[in-house]
Amino acid sequence: MSETVTAQGPLHRDEGPGGRYDVTVVGAGVVGTAIARELARHRLRIALVEAADDIGSGTSKANTAILHTGFDAVPGSLEARLVREGKELLTAYAAATGIPVERVGALLVAWDEEQLTALPRLLDKAVRNGYHAARLVGADELRVREPHLGPGALGALEVPDESIICPWTTPLAFATQAVRAGVHLHLNCPVREVAGDEHGHTLTTSRGPLRTRYLVNAAGLYADEIDRLLGHDVFTVTPRRGQLIVFDKLARDLVGHILLPVPGPAGKGVLVAPTVFGNVLLGPTAEELDDKTATGSTADGMRTLREKGRRVVPALLDEEITAVYAGLRAATGQEDYRIQEYPDQRYVAVGGIRSTGLTASMAIARHVGGLLDAIGLERGEPHELPPLTMPGIGESSARPYRSAGLIAADPAYGTLVCHCERVTLGEIRDALSSTVAPRSLDGLRRRTRARGGRCQGFHCGAAVRALFEEARP
Repeated sequence: MSETVTAQGPLHRDEGPGGRYDVTVVGAGVVGTAIARELARHRLRIALVEAADDIGSGTSKANTAILHTGFDAVPGSLEARLVREGKELLTAYAAATGIPVERVGALLVAWDEEQLTALPRLLDKAVRNGYHAARLVGADELRVREPHLGPGALGALEVPDESIICPWTTPLAFATQAVRAGVHLHLNCPVREVAGDEHGHTLTTSRGPLRTRYLVNAAGLYADEIDRLLGHDVFTVTPRRGQLIVFDKLARDLVGHILLPVPGPAGKGVLVAPTVFGNVLLGPTAEELDDKTATGSTADGMRTLREKGRRVVPALLDEEITAVYAGLRAATGQEDYRIQEYPDQRYVAVGGIRSTGLTASMAIARHVGGLLDAIGLERGEPHELPPLTMPGIGESSARPYRSAGLIAADPAYGTLVCHCERVTLGEIRDALSSTVAPRSLDGLRRRTRARGGRCQGFHCGAAVRALFEEARP
Protein backbone atom coordinates (compact mmCIF):
# COMPACT_ATOMS: atom_id res chain seq x y z
CA MET A 1 0.00 0.00 0.00
CA SER A 2 1.47 3.35 -1.03
CA GLU A 3 1.71 6.53 0.99
CA THR A 4 -1.76 8.05 1.00
CA VAL A 5 -2.91 11.40 2.34
CA THR A 6 -6.18 12.81 1.01
CA ALA A 7 -7.88 16.10 1.82
CA GLN A 8 -10.61 16.47 -0.77
CA GLY A 9 -12.89 14.52 -3.06
CA PRO A 10 -14.64 11.19 -2.44
CA LEU A 11 -12.86 8.68 -0.25
CA HIS A 12 -10.95 5.93 -2.03
CA ARG A 13 -12.67 2.58 -2.40
CA ASP A 14 -9.48 0.49 -2.21
CA GLU A 15 -9.64 -0.28 1.49
CA GLY A 16 -9.32 -4.03 0.99
CA PRO A 17 -11.53 -7.11 0.61
CA GLY A 18 -15.17 -6.09 0.78
CA GLY A 19 -14.15 -2.45 0.62
CA ARG A 20 -13.46 -2.29 4.36
CA TYR A 21 -10.57 -1.13 6.46
CA ASP A 22 -9.52 -3.40 9.31
CA VAL A 23 -9.36 -0.48 11.75
CA THR A 24 -10.36 3.16 11.47
CA VAL A 25 -9.18 5.74 14.00
CA VAL A 26 -11.28 8.89 14.27
CA GLY A 27 -9.23 11.92 15.31
CA ALA A 28 -5.67 12.77 14.26
CA GLY A 29 -4.46 14.53 17.37
CA VAL A 30 -1.46 13.27 19.30
CA VAL A 31 -3.42 10.30 20.69
CA GLY A 32 -5.08 9.31 17.41
CA THR A 33 -1.83 9.54 15.45
CA ALA A 34 -0.05 7.49 18.13
CA ILE A 35 -2.73 4.79 17.87
CA ALA A 36 -2.49 4.76 14.07
CA ARG A 37 1.29 4.44 14.30
CA GLU A 38 1.03 1.57 16.79
CA LEU A 39 -1.42 -0.31 14.57
CA ALA A 40 0.79 0.34 11.52
CA ARG A 41 3.31 -2.05 13.05
CA HIS A 42 1.00 -4.86 11.89
CA ARG A 43 -0.20 -6.02 8.45
CA LEU A 44 -3.55 -4.26 8.69
CA ARG A 45 -5.57 -1.93 6.48
CA ILE A 46 -5.86 1.23 8.59
CA ALA A 47 -7.55 4.59 8.10
CA LEU A 48 -7.00 7.72 10.18
CA VAL A 49 -9.76 10.29 9.65
CA GLU A 50 -9.64 13.89 10.81
CA ALA A 51 -12.27 16.63 10.60
CA ALA A 52 -9.70 19.43 10.21
CA ASP A 53 -7.25 20.05 7.39
CA ASP A 54 -4.19 18.93 9.35
CA ILE A 55 -3.07 16.53 12.02
CA GLY A 56 -2.62 17.81 15.57
CA SER A 57 -4.76 20.89 14.93
CA GLY A 58 -7.00 20.70 18.01
CA THR A 59 -5.95 20.35 21.65
CA SER A 60 -2.61 18.88 20.54
CA LYS A 61 -1.37 22.15 19.04
CA ALA A 62 -2.16 24.41 22.02
CA ASN A 63 -0.94 23.06 25.35
CA THR A 64 1.84 23.62 27.85
CA ALA A 65 4.12 21.11 26.06
CA ILE A 66 5.33 19.37 29.20
CA LEU A 67 6.59 15.78 29.23
CA HIS A 68 5.24 14.71 32.61
CA THR A 69 6.56 12.14 35.05
CA GLY A 70 3.09 11.47 36.42
CA PHE A 71 4.24 12.21 39.96
CA ASP A 72 0.97 13.97 40.84
CA ALA A 73 -1.54 11.68 39.10
CA VAL A 74 -4.21 9.87 41.10
CA PRO A 75 -2.37 6.77 42.41
CA GLY A 76 -3.73 3.56 40.95
CA SER A 77 -5.59 5.30 38.13
CA LEU A 78 -5.30 4.34 34.48
CA GLU A 79 -3.92 7.80 33.78
CA ALA A 80 -1.16 7.35 36.36
CA ARG A 81 -0.01 4.09 34.76
CA LEU A 82 -0.19 5.31 31.18
CA VAL A 83 1.56 8.61 31.93
CA ARG A 84 4.36 6.75 33.72
CA GLU A 85 4.77 4.27 30.85
CA GLY A 86 4.22 6.90 28.18
CA LYS A 87 6.92 9.16 29.55
CA GLU A 88 9.52 6.42 29.13
CA LEU A 89 8.27 5.46 25.66
CA LEU A 90 8.10 9.03 24.36
CA THR A 91 11.47 9.99 25.83
CA ALA A 92 13.11 7.11 23.95
CA TYR A 93 11.13 7.80 20.77
CA ALA A 94 12.01 11.49 20.84
CA ALA A 95 15.70 10.68 21.19
CA ALA A 96 15.50 8.27 18.24
CA THR A 97 13.56 10.58 15.91
CA GLY A 98 14.85 14.03 16.84
CA ILE A 99 11.75 15.42 18.56
CA PRO A 100 13.01 18.34 20.68
CA VAL A 101 13.04 17.55 24.43
CA GLU A 102 14.80 19.32 27.28
CA ARG A 103 14.99 17.88 30.79
CA VAL A 104 14.75 21.10 32.80
CA GLY A 105 13.03 19.72 35.92
CA ALA A 106 10.14 21.25 37.83
CA LEU A 107 9.73 23.06 41.13
CA LEU A 108 6.35 23.19 42.89
CA VAL A 109 6.70 26.44 44.79
CA ALA A 110 4.91 27.04 48.11
CA TRP A 111 3.94 30.65 48.80
CA ASP A 112 2.17 30.24 52.15
CA GLU A 113 2.16 27.90 55.15
CA GLU A 114 -0.79 25.88 53.86
CA GLN A 115 1.00 25.17 50.59
CA LEU A 116 4.24 24.41 52.45
CA THR A 117 2.53 21.77 54.59
CA ALA A 118 1.09 20.21 51.42
CA LEU A 119 4.51 19.52 49.93
CA PRO A 120 5.27 16.37 52.00
CA ARG A 121 1.89 14.95 50.95
CA LEU A 122 2.76 15.59 47.32
CA LEU A 123 6.11 13.90 47.87
CA ASP A 124 4.33 10.86 49.29
CA LYS A 125 1.96 10.90 46.31
CA ALA A 126 4.93 10.85 43.95
CA VAL A 127 6.35 7.81 45.74
CA ARG A 128 2.99 6.04 45.52
CA ASN A 129 3.06 6.72 41.78
CA GLY A 130 6.43 5.01 41.53
CA TYR A 131 8.45 8.21 41.21
CA HIS A 132 11.27 8.35 43.77
CA ALA A 133 13.49 11.20 42.58
CA ALA A 134 11.38 14.05 43.98
CA ARG A 135 12.68 15.89 47.06
CA LEU A 136 11.84 18.83 49.29
CA VAL A 137 13.80 22.05 48.78
CA GLY A 138 14.14 24.78 51.42
CA ALA A 139 13.68 28.50 50.84
CA ASP A 140 17.41 29.26 50.72
CA GLU A 141 18.22 26.61 48.13
CA LEU A 142 15.14 27.57 46.14
CA ARG A 143 16.35 31.15 45.95
CA VAL A 144 19.74 29.98 44.65
CA ARG A 145 18.12 27.69 42.07
CA GLU A 146 15.65 30.34 40.87
CA PRO A 147 17.05 33.80 41.73
CA HIS A 148 14.28 35.64 39.83
CA LEU A 149 11.43 34.21 41.90
CA GLY A 150 9.20 36.76 43.53
CA PRO A 151 9.54 37.47 47.27
CA GLY A 152 7.89 35.21 49.80
CA ALA A 153 8.59 31.72 48.42
CA LEU A 154 8.86 29.35 51.41
CA GLY A 155 10.08 26.16 49.78
CA ALA A 156 9.40 23.76 46.95
CA LEU A 157 9.11 20.17 45.82
CA GLU A 158 11.69 19.40 43.15
CA VAL A 159 10.74 16.96 40.38
CA PRO A 160 13.97 16.70 38.39
CA ASP A 161 12.67 14.58 35.51
CA GLU A 162 9.86 16.84 34.31
CA SER A 163 10.75 17.94 30.78
CA ILE A 164 9.62 20.22 27.99
CA ILE A 165 8.89 18.86 24.51
CA CYS A 166 7.77 20.06 21.09
CA PRO A 167 4.00 19.52 20.94
CA TRP A 168 3.88 19.93 17.15
CA THR A 169 6.65 17.60 16.03
CA THR A 170 5.34 14.72 18.16
CA PRO A 171 2.01 14.04 16.40
CA LEU A 172 3.66 14.87 13.07
CA ALA A 173 6.24 12.15 13.70
CA PHE A 174 3.53 9.64 14.60
CA ALA A 175 1.47 10.51 11.52
CA THR A 176 4.47 10.50 9.18
CA GLN A 177 5.59 7.07 10.31
CA ALA A 178 2.05 5.71 10.12
CA VAL A 179 1.46 7.01 6.58
CA ARG A 180 4.82 5.74 5.37
CA ALA A 181 3.84 2.32 6.74
CA GLY A 182 0.62 2.34 4.71
CA VAL A 183 -2.00 4.08 6.85
CA HIS A 184 -4.54 6.11 4.85
CA LEU A 185 -4.86 9.61 6.32
CA HIS A 186 -8.10 11.34 5.33
CA LEU A 187 -8.24 15.04 6.25
CA ASN A 188 -11.23 17.40 6.00
CA CYS A 189 -13.31 14.35 6.79
CA PRO A 190 -15.70 14.87 9.74
CA VAL A 191 -17.79 11.86 10.76
CA ARG A 192 -21.51 12.58 10.79
CA GLU A 193 -23.12 9.18 11.36
CA VAL A 194 -22.07 5.66 12.30
CA ALA A 195 -24.08 2.57 11.39
CA GLY A 196 -23.16 -0.93 12.54
CA ASP A 197 -23.76 -4.39 11.08
CA GLU A 198 -22.34 -7.88 11.47
CA HIS A 199 -19.26 -6.85 9.48
CA GLY A 200 -18.39 -3.73 11.48
CA HIS A 201 -19.23 -0.08 10.84
CA THR A 202 -20.13 2.27 8.03
CA LEU A 203 -19.10 5.85 8.75
CA THR A 204 -20.95 8.59 6.93
CA THR A 205 -18.43 11.37 6.42
CA SER A 206 -18.50 14.68 4.58
CA ARG A 207 -16.53 12.96 1.83
CA GLY A 208 -18.65 9.86 1.49
CA PRO A 209 -19.01 6.49 3.25
CA LEU A 210 -16.13 4.65 4.88
CA ARG A 211 -16.45 1.03 5.97
CA THR A 212 -14.36 -0.55 8.68
CA ARG A 213 -14.31 -3.74 10.74
CA TYR A 214 -13.09 -2.08 13.97
CA LEU A 215 -13.45 1.51 15.12
CA VAL A 216 -11.38 3.60 17.55
CA ASN A 217 -12.77 6.94 18.73
CA ALA A 218 -9.94 9.35 19.57
CA ALA A 219 -11.84 12.49 18.62
CA GLY A 220 -10.70 14.61 21.57
CA LEU A 221 -13.19 17.38 22.29
CA TYR A 222 -15.74 15.56 20.15
CA ALA A 223 -15.18 12.06 21.55
CA ASP A 224 -18.48 12.21 23.45
CA GLU A 225 -20.36 13.07 20.26
CA ILE A 226 -18.80 10.17 18.34
CA ASP A 227 -19.54 7.92 21.32
CA ARG A 228 -23.22 8.87 21.16
CA LEU A 229 -23.32 7.96 17.48
CA LEU A 230 -22.50 4.45 18.70
CA GLY A 231 -25.42 4.55 21.14
CA HIS A 232 -23.56 5.38 24.36
CA ASP A 233 -24.07 8.16 26.87
CA VAL A 234 -21.23 7.49 29.27
CA PHE A 235 -19.37 10.81 29.42
CA THR A 236 -19.73 14.41 28.35
CA VAL A 237 -16.80 16.53 27.27
CA THR A 238 -16.86 20.02 28.74
CA PRO A 239 -14.22 22.14 27.01
CA ARG A 240 -11.85 23.73 29.52
CA ARG A 241 -10.10 26.71 27.97
CA GLY A 242 -6.52 27.42 28.86
CA GLN A 243 -5.15 30.79 27.79
CA LEU A 244 -1.39 31.28 27.69
CA ILE A 245 1.11 34.06 27.10
CA VAL A 246 4.36 33.45 25.21
CA PHE A 247 7.18 35.78 26.21
CA ASP A 248 10.12 36.74 24.04
CA LYS A 249 13.34 34.74 24.00
CA LEU A 250 15.06 37.50 25.97
CA ALA A 251 13.01 36.31 28.95
CA ARG A 252 14.46 32.80 28.83
CA ASP A 253 17.26 33.50 31.34
CA LEU A 254 14.68 34.42 33.98
CA VAL A 255 13.45 30.84 34.35
CA GLY A 256 15.54 27.72 34.87
CA HIS A 257 12.81 25.19 35.70
CA ILE A 258 9.15 24.54 35.09
CA LEU A 259 7.67 26.56 37.98
CA LEU A 260 4.46 24.91 39.14
CA PRO A 261 1.98 26.09 41.77
CA VAL A 262 0.96 23.77 44.58
CA PRO A 263 -2.39 22.30 43.46
CA GLY A 264 -5.45 23.52 45.34
CA PRO A 265 -9.20 22.90 45.29
CA ALA A 266 -9.50 24.93 42.06
CA GLY A 267 -6.97 22.78 40.20
CA LYS A 268 -3.29 22.89 39.30
CA GLY A 269 -3.18 26.61 38.63
CA VAL A 270 -0.87 28.77 36.52
CA LEU A 271 2.71 27.77 35.71
CA VAL A 272 5.75 29.52 34.30
CA ALA A 273 7.84 27.35 32.02
CA PRO A 274 10.53 27.55 29.37
CA THR A 275 9.78 26.13 25.92
CA VAL A 276 11.96 24.14 23.52
CA PHE A 277 11.77 27.15 21.19
CA GLY A 278 13.59 29.39 23.69
CA ASN A 279 10.58 31.32 24.92
CA VAL A 280 8.80 31.37 28.29
CA LEU A 281 5.16 30.33 28.80
CA LEU A 282 2.79 31.75 31.39
CA GLY A 283 -0.52 29.94 31.89
CA PRO A 284 -2.91 28.31 31.50
CA THR A 285 -6.21 29.60 32.78
CA ALA A 286 -8.94 27.01 33.43
CA GLU A 287 -12.33 28.17 32.16
CA GLU A 288 -15.29 25.79 31.81
CA LEU A 289 -17.12 26.57 28.57
CA ASP A 290 -19.96 25.26 26.44
CA ASP A 291 -18.43 26.16 23.07
CA LYS A 292 -15.94 23.62 21.66
CA THR A 293 -14.62 26.22 19.22
CA ALA A 294 -13.94 29.05 21.71
CA THR A 295 -10.18 29.26 21.34
CA GLY A 296 -9.96 33.04 21.53
CA SER A 297 -8.05 34.92 24.20
CA THR A 298 -9.79 37.43 26.48
CA ALA A 299 -8.80 40.58 28.34
CA ASP A 300 -9.86 38.99 31.62
CA GLY A 301 -7.74 35.94 30.90
CA MET A 302 -4.67 38.01 30.11
CA ARG A 303 -5.22 40.12 33.24
CA THR A 304 -5.44 37.00 35.40
CA LEU A 305 -2.27 35.54 33.94
CA ARG A 306 -0.30 38.74 34.41
CA GLU A 307 -1.38 38.93 38.06
CA LYS A 308 -0.30 35.33 38.67
CA GLY A 309 2.95 35.79 36.77
CA ARG A 310 3.84 38.95 38.66
CA ARG A 311 3.97 36.99 41.91
CA VAL A 312 6.01 34.10 40.55
CA VAL A 313 8.59 35.93 38.40
CA PRO A 314 8.01 39.70 38.64
CA ALA A 315 10.63 40.57 36.03
CA LEU A 316 8.79 38.47 33.47
CA LEU A 317 6.10 41.13 33.16
CA ASP A 318 8.70 43.62 31.92
CA GLU A 319 9.53 41.40 28.91
CA GLU A 320 8.04 41.62 25.45
CA ILE A 321 5.15 39.30 24.60
CA THR A 322 5.61 37.29 21.41
CA ALA A 323 2.13 35.74 21.23
CA VAL A 324 -0.95 34.69 23.14
CA TYR A 325 -3.03 31.62 22.44
CA ALA A 326 -5.69 29.41 23.95
CA GLY A 327 -6.35 25.68 23.88
CA LEU A 328 -9.32 23.58 24.92
CA ARG A 329 -8.85 20.52 27.11
CA ALA A 330 -11.31 17.63 26.98
CA ALA A 331 -12.54 17.63 30.58
CA THR A 332 -15.19 15.06 31.52
CA GLY A 333 -15.70 15.70 35.24
CA GLN A 334 -13.79 12.54 36.13
CA GLU A 335 -10.17 12.50 37.23
CA ASP A 336 -9.19 9.67 34.91
CA TYR A 337 -9.17 8.74 31.26
CA ARG A 338 -12.39 7.37 29.79
CA ILE A 339 -11.07 4.46 27.73
CA GLN A 340 -13.60 1.68 27.19
CA GLU A 341 -13.90 -1.27 24.83
CA TYR A 342 -17.23 -2.58 23.48
CA PRO A 343 -16.73 -6.15 22.19
CA ASP A 344 -20.17 -6.49 20.59
CA GLN A 345 -19.54 -3.38 18.51
CA ARG A 346 -15.84 -3.92 17.77
CA TYR A 347 -15.35 -0.43 19.13
CA VAL A 348 -12.98 1.33 21.54
CA ALA A 349 -13.73 4.79 22.97
CA VAL A 350 -10.74 6.91 24.01
CA GLY A 351 -12.18 9.92 25.85
CA GLY A 352 -11.29 12.36 28.59
CA ILE A 353 -7.63 12.55 27.57
CA ARG A 354 -6.64 15.81 29.19
CA SER A 355 -3.37 17.71 29.48
CA THR A 356 -1.32 14.55 30.10
CA GLY A 357 -2.33 13.06 26.74
CA LEU A 358 0.86 14.19 25.02
CA THR A 359 3.00 12.36 27.55
CA ALA A 360 0.80 9.27 27.67
CA SER A 361 0.11 9.05 23.93
CA MET A 362 2.35 6.09 23.08
CA ALA A 363 1.22 4.15 26.15
CA ILE A 364 -2.42 4.89 25.35
CA ALA A 365 -1.76 3.52 21.87
CA ARG A 366 -0.37 0.28 23.28
CA HIS A 367 -3.27 0.00 25.69
CA VAL A 368 -5.79 0.49 22.89
CA GLY A 369 -4.00 -2.12 20.82
CA GLY A 370 -4.43 -4.58 23.68
CA LEU A 371 -8.13 -3.75 23.94
CA LEU A 372 -8.56 -4.35 20.21
CA ASP A 373 -6.88 -7.71 20.63
CA ALA A 374 -9.27 -8.53 23.47
CA ILE A 375 -12.35 -7.80 21.35
CA GLY A 376 -11.25 -9.94 18.44
CA LEU A 377 -8.83 -8.07 16.20
CA GLU A 378 -6.09 -10.38 14.95
CA ARG A 379 -3.11 -8.14 14.42
CA GLY A 380 -0.51 -10.76 13.64
CA GLU A 381 3.17 -10.37 14.39
CA PRO A 382 4.51 -6.83 14.64
CA HIS A 383 7.24 -5.51 12.38
CA GLU A 384 9.66 -2.64 12.72
CA LEU A 385 8.57 0.65 11.23
CA PRO A 386 10.94 2.47 8.88
CA PRO A 387 13.33 4.73 10.83
CA LEU A 388 12.43 8.38 10.96
CA THR A 389 14.32 11.60 11.57
CA MET A 390 12.25 14.73 12.17
CA PRO A 391 13.43 18.26 11.40
CA GLY A 392 15.05 19.75 14.49
CA ILE A 393 13.05 22.89 15.19
CA GLY A 394 13.99 23.21 18.87
CA GLU A 395 16.27 26.03 19.95
CA SER A 396 18.94 23.57 21.09
CA SER A 397 18.56 21.37 18.00
CA ALA A 398 21.12 21.20 15.21
CA ARG A 399 19.41 23.88 13.14
CA PRO A 400 20.32 24.03 9.43
CA TYR A 401 21.40 27.69 9.47
CA ARG A 402 24.23 26.69 11.82
CA SER A 403 25.52 23.83 9.63
CA ALA A 404 28.33 24.84 7.28
CA GLY A 405 28.37 21.36 5.74
CA LEU A 406 24.64 21.36 5.04
CA ILE A 407 24.77 24.85 3.57
CA ALA A 408 27.74 23.94 1.36
CA ALA A 409 25.80 20.99 -0.01
CA ASP A 410 22.60 23.01 -0.49
CA PRO A 411 22.69 26.83 -0.19
CA ALA A 412 18.93 26.88 0.48
CA TYR A 413 19.75 25.90 4.07
CA GLY A 414 21.76 29.09 4.40
CA THR A 415 19.05 31.35 3.02
CA LEU A 416 17.04 32.77 5.91
CA VAL A 417 13.39 33.45 5.22
CA CYS A 418 12.12 33.96 8.79
CA HIS A 419 14.82 35.89 10.61
CA CYS A 420 13.12 35.89 14.03
CA GLU A 421 13.13 32.09 14.21
CA ARG A 422 16.09 31.47 11.86
CA VAL A 423 14.02 29.41 9.43
CA THR A 424 15.65 28.74 6.09
CA LEU A 425 14.37 28.31 2.56
CA GLY A 426 15.51 24.69 2.65
CA GLU A 427 13.44 23.90 5.72
CA ILE A 428 10.31 25.46 4.24
CA ARG A 429 10.86 23.62 0.97
CA ASP A 430 11.28 20.31 2.85
CA ALA A 431 8.13 20.85 4.90
CA LEU A 432 6.06 21.69 1.84
CA SER A 433 7.13 18.45 0.12
CA SER A 434 7.00 16.20 3.19
CA THR A 435 4.92 13.05 3.66
CA VAL A 436 2.26 14.89 5.68
CA ALA A 437 2.61 18.33 4.15
CA PRO A 438 0.98 21.45 5.62
CA ARG A 439 -2.25 22.68 4.05
CA SER A 440 -2.23 26.10 5.68
CA LEU A 441 0.27 28.73 6.78
CA ASP A 442 -0.37 27.76 10.41
CA GLY A 443 0.45 24.17 9.53
CA LEU A 444 3.69 25.35 7.96
CA ARG A 445 4.49 27.34 11.11
CA ARG A 446 4.03 24.23 13.27
CA ARG A 447 6.48 22.35 11.07
CA THR A 448 9.17 25.01 10.73
CA ARG A 449 8.48 27.90 13.19
CA ALA A 450 8.23 30.30 10.21
CA ARG A 451 6.07 33.32 11.18
CA GLY A 452 6.19 32.25 14.84
CA GLY A 453 8.70 34.76 16.16
CA ARG A 454 8.45 38.14 17.78
CA CYS A 455 7.30 39.93 14.62
CA GLN A 456 4.60 37.27 14.01
CA GLY A 457 5.26 37.27 10.27
CA PHE A 458 5.36 41.03 9.75
CA HIS A 459 8.67 40.81 7.88
CA CYS A 460 8.60 37.29 6.42
CA GLY A 461 4.87 36.77 5.94
CA ALA A 462 4.72 37.68 2.27
CA ALA A 463 7.72 35.53 1.36
CA VAL A 464 6.41 32.56 3.34
CA ARG A 465 2.98 32.86 1.75
CA ALA A 466 4.52 33.02 -1.72
CA LEU A 467 6.47 29.83 -1.11
CA PHE A 468 3.35 28.14 0.28
CA GLU A 469 1.17 29.19 -2.65
CA GLU A 470 3.80 28.11 -5.17
CA ALA A 471 3.90 24.61 -3.64
CA ARG A 472 0.13 24.11 -3.49
CA PRO A 473 -1.19 21.53 -5.97
